[in-house]
Amino acid sequence: MSAESLLPDSCAWIDYFNGRSTPLADLLAQALTNREIVTCGVVMYELFQGVKTDTERETLRAAFSSMRYLEMESGLWVTAAQLSASLRSKGVTIPFSDIIIATLARRHNLVVLTVDKHFSQVPELQVENPV
Repeated sequence: MSAESLLPDSCAWIDYFNGRSTPLADLLAQALTNREIVTCGVVMYELFQGVKTDTERETLRAAFSSMRYLEMESGLWVTAAQLSASLRSKGVTIPFSDIIIATLARRHNLVVLTVDKHFSQVPELQVENPV
């Protein structure tokens, strides 16, 4: 995967699938045509738990079936815990789900697409924030 591969956070997908005209949704729409898009279990969980209709569920299934899926390998769990502990020692607390996303992105040299500012506090993490 190249450094241009993108791991969109849930907020990007929510804007995109809800048809919002936001810088985040627009950037994701552009990326879908010219960049590799990658996903992971946390993002899928966050999106599927908010599904309200069978149509929404099928739209998500279809979208994610064409993407590369990354799984947390056993050693990455320790890496994620160490990252969280390191940030907490500096007074920075990041939600568990975002620690997992950041850990996977760092491991696979991915850019995280998000508007969540706390991702910028993760060392060695490439973040694309359109706002």
